[in-house]
Amino acid sequence: MPFDLWLTFVLASVLISLAPGAGMVNTLSNGIAYGVRHSLPSILGLQLGLIAQFLIVGIGLGAVLASSESAFQVIKWLGVVYLAWLGWSKWRQPAIALRLQADAADLAYGRRFWQSALINLTNPKATVFLAALLPQFIDPERSQLEQIGILTATGVTVDVLVMTGYAWLAAQAAVWLGSRHHQRQLNRLTGSLFLIAAGLMAIYTR
Repeated sequence: MPFDLWLTFVLASVLISLAPGAGMVNTLSNGIAYGVRHSLPSILGLQLGLIAQFLIVGIGLGAVLASSESAFQVIKWLGVVYLAWLGWSKWRQPAIALRLQADAADLAYGRRFWQSALINLTNPKATVFLAALLPQFIDPERSQLEQIGILTATGVTVDVLVMTGYAWLAAQAAVWLGSRHHQRQLNRLTGSLFLIAAGLMAIYTR
């Protein structure tokens, strides 16, 4: 892959990762509640979902979602329901002490990892977007598997760095959000953002 083309994809990946979305909300929520280090499982979960999205597009299912309205709607509404459930759960979550120094046993790493993976996996907008984006960076005359591997590794690396940055910023804000009153407000804010993300996905059309 030509270096200048790869740099263009790096820039596109940065812009995509920085854009507000369910993954960003999830990372901010975890960063505030758990700090940067303990947010890594959720960040890695997002990457599993992202890798799956790249593979889905790579094997052609992205084109199916782009052309099949019924398939698109099924995946879309699964994502809507899941994000709405996350938002409602976060809204109703009781105030807790911020656990920036919590024991590993209390952090539910596995649950947050798979929860985050599902956030990216059930986002058909990302699939359709990648289906439109990736062909612009793939040379049909060269090994597609190798090129998809390079693009996937690049996209995941960029997203890890951006999400880690979001988690760090959120952890700094946590210093000012130690009271239970602020915790309740924070839970309702992040819950509302998840519900907004669900609403935006619900009205998304191609």
